[in-house]
Amino acid sequence: MTNDTLKELYETILDRKSNKQEGSYTCYLFDKGLDKILKKVGEECSETIIAAKNGDNSETVLEISDLIYHLFVMMVDQGIAVEDVMAELDKRSKKTGNLKQFHQVDKNT
Repeated sequence: MTNDTLKELYETILDRKSNKQEGSYTCYLFDKGLDKILKKVGEECSETIIAAKNGDNSETVLEISDLIYHLFVMMVDQGIAVEDVMAELDKRSKKTGNLKQFHQVDKNT
């Protein structure tokens, strides 16, 4: 998956929010609202965890794809641009040596 693929997926979802299409699952999610979208994000997150725990890489890839899609629907619903997330990931990729700081914040580790 490239940045272009992610941007194209995001743009398709953004278009579905503005231009309703009969039979579109994305439009269905927008019609049902944030609670339904968040429920699907949670379900896909759990299914991703289970697939990974089961060691089934092909199933894990499918679930990760579902999770990314539903996260993008949530982002569009909330007005979060994919470029903002990519910029944050880019910023984080330049950080090094922050493990000690991370562990001080993460009380569950």
